[in-house]
Amino acid sequence: MGKDDTRRLIPRTDRLLAHPELQGLRGRLGETVIRSIIQEIQDQARSGELAPEDVEPEILAAVASREATSLRPVLNATGVIVHTNLGRAPLSKSAREALLTAAGYVDVEMDLPSGMRSRRGAGVRQALLRACPSAEDALAVNNGAAALLLATSVLAGTREVVISRGELVEIGAGFRLPELIESAGARLREVGATNRTHVGDYKSAMGEQTGCLLKVHPSNFQITGFTSGVSVSELRSLADEHHVPLVVDLGSGLLSPDPVLPVEPDVASALTAGADVVIVSGDKLLGGPQSGILLGRAEIIARMARHPLARALRMDKLALAALEATVSGEVTPVTAALHADPGRLRERTEALAEAVACVVVEHDGRVGGGGAPGVLLPGWAVRLPESAARSLRTGSPAVLPRVHRGACLVDLRCIPEDDDERLAAAVRAALAQAGEALGTGGS
Repeated sequence: MGKDDTRRLIPRTDRLLAHPELQGLRGRLGETVIRSIIQEIQDQARSGELAPEDVEPEILAAVASREATSLRPVLNATGVIVHTNLGRAPLSKSAREALLTAAGYVDVEMDLPSGMRSRRGAGVRQALLRACPSAEDALAVNNGAAALLLATSVLAGTREVVISRGELVEIGAGFRLPELIESAGARLREVGATNRTHVGDYKSAMGEQTGCLLKVHPSNFQITGFTSGVSVSELRSLADEHHVPLVVDLGSGLLSPDPVLPVEPDVASALTAGADVVIVSGDKLLGGPQSGILLGRAEIIARMARHPLARALRMDKLALAALEATVSGEVTPVTAALHADPGRLRERTEALAEAVACVVVEHDGRVGGGGAPGVLLPGWAVRLPESAARSLRTGSPAVLPRVHRGACLVDLRCIPEDDDERLAAAVRAALAQAGEALGTGGS
């Protein structure tokens, strides 16, 4: 490096670390993160991408804007309530407060009066049994797939799990339930055809190698036309005849019937119809944190709780606290969005459209997250130019709209009413950026 090389002017690491502003930010970011930011920006200067005199202000700006987590809050303007790419269910106020409580030392496995160790998840169990009296016992693990894995591992072992071909579900990212079940050693016994399965198909498959009957609700697709299936009550009679347990995986998370979703199955109805164990996901229509919930007969739930897999699949204290608060607390954001008042939703949409000088169009929302496929939730959206979508996604706050047929649609169904003004400001900013881009690129 020659004496005229401008790289000599790049501020040294030790001097930058001693800068008063960086010292003040050390309570929010760790030393390793700050050093990595300094290194990255110094390297930009060494490569000529940045002038040496700009290094210090760039570092100060980068450290000041960096958060401890890379996750960004997003306003969900898609109309999809349980949006998998946005973390599925947004938590209720009670659940968020419970997370803060559980962040410190808590009596998650301690009986304070006696000073003895207690059962983990006792509060969640009690909350679930209050919410679903049809169940004798309850157990929560870390997600729905874990609950299915535990159930089939305990009840079937290396024997056969009998299931209809039409229920061999694949969900997001290529994840297939059959492969999950077989991964623990159980063998699948497929019966029936893709579109039609009868009781006789199950009967012909039953034998000494049958570990359990499994019925999976195909929650993310529909088969229509020439179809037939076997009900839980019909499978109950068959399970009793052959002395095997009946597991029903509903997935979507309804504990009891919901009039908005009349064809969506629920835990209470499945238990009443004869299921020994029902599995649902806590982060779908239940509206809570990621979790897999098993409800059913006390003897079977107890066997699952004692199995070694239960330890590997257990929930941490944060998720336990949030799940208990979800079940015991106020109406969740998921339920509120599902039951949004049509009149108020239209008023808010029209107010946004007027504020940003755009038009209102009819727009159907969705449940999402593999729940209620094909069910439309009639509503409205503000129609923006498609070019505004990227600016909305990358703005502050970040807003995720729906891009459909050459338009950017902003649906307020999942937007908390308190955020309406923030949303309007974000839309105005995105429209301004889109206009500038069009002005620059036009002839």
